[in-house]
Amino acid sequence: MERRTPPTAMLIAVTMTGPLALNIFQPSMPNMARVFATDYATIQLSLTLFLAGVAVGQLFYGPLSDRFGRRPVLLGGLTLYVLSSLVAMVAPTVEFLILGRIAQALGGCAGMVLTRAMVRDIYTRDRAASVLAYIVMAMAVAPAIAPAIGGYLESWFGWQASFLFVAVFGALVMAAATRWLHETNFQRIEGASLGTMIGIYGRLMRQPVYAGYALSVAFSTGAFFAFIGGAPYVVIELIGASPQDYGIYFILVAVGYMTGSFIAGRLSMRYGVDRMIRLGVAISTVGVVAMIAAALWLPLSLFGLFAPMGVIAMGNGVSQPSGVSGAVSVDPGVAGSASGLLGFSQMALGGLLTFIIGHALSDSAWPLIIMMAVCTAVGYGAFVHACRSRLRAARATLSEARAGD
Repeated sequence: MERRTPPTAMLIAVTMTGPLALNIFQPSMPNMARVFATDYATIQLSLTLFLAGVAVGQLFYGPLSDRFGRRPVLLGGLTLYVLSSLVAMVAPTVEFLILGRIAQALGGCAGMVLTRAMVRDIYTRDRAASVLAYIVMAMAVAPAIAPAIGGYLESWFGWQASFLFVAVFGALVMAAATRWLHETNFQRIEGASLGTMIGIYGRLMRQPVYAGYALSVAFSTGAFFAFIGGAPYVVIELIGASPQDYGIYFILVAVGYMTGSFIAGRLSMRYGVDRMIRLGVAISTVGVVAMIAAALWLPLSLFGLFAPMGVIAMGNGVSQPSGVSGAVSVDPGVAGSASGLLGFSQMALGGLLTFIIGHALSDSAWPLIIMMAVCTAVGYGAFVHACRSRLRAARATLSEARAGD
């Protein structure tokens, strides 16, 4: 059966659903605490458990899409996303709100997993990296614009408007996906049991090439999560700036990431996956060195923190699409599962690093800077491990072929 190429714009829209819902409601959180007569920490659970739902949900969407196809599983996830957004909008208690947010996360992460798998179904390894680069840009755009949209909706209409906005956006995306997003997986695996899923994940984790690429992506993402976990404290408590200043300077990070993704989209086909990862790591390393130098020789400042982070984000934008393509290309027959496990590792490691940095920061920004430097170094080490493992496997295959002759 012929595969029809999904429109890239459609894949981008589907990918944006999860990141848009992640933090569009953040400007409403203080008001929601008053509305539900609870404390801020309880409302914060609706964000923390959303991240947990995204991490866990990705583990299941991959195997399900390998078994039943990408399209029906994606449409099911989008349906859950829309319905749960409406549940959250009319939640009578904070408990209902949190449950709605968890379901919203489980629905929203479908697009994050399945677009990567669909791209790999259609394109070759290097071409997939190029297409993924443009899709990954949505992961930077949506979180960057969502708080601004949520802030205006909160001011004009109240906290429920953000959830209505997300539900309407999800419904439009679902309608468009029903019309234009065709099935891409025609090599289904048999069975969809828990045992089968665990077996597939075990098989992937035992492959050094997959583990190397996946860990490379996870740790480069980890540097970003460490930053968003620690930077607000550094900005407000150590530098003495305002939350508005944080929001304005964070644009440098979003622009850096989008620029890197655009570069990857333009150059991945020409230079290939591995060279793009090396280029991205080199750019991120320049940013890390610049951040260390600024901390050593200059007073702590917003520009000294965010400008180097913008360079690090640019490097991540260059390297991550190729890292994702490298990981999901290792075993194309289970590309959905590979994408789900990769997404889980990103979110799980990111959540862990966010928790650690929250407890490590006190009167200095050095714990944050050191953690980001370590993440960059470990990510590159994992990539080197993947390259060496693939080279060893190629040599072994060549030796077997020669022995057979």
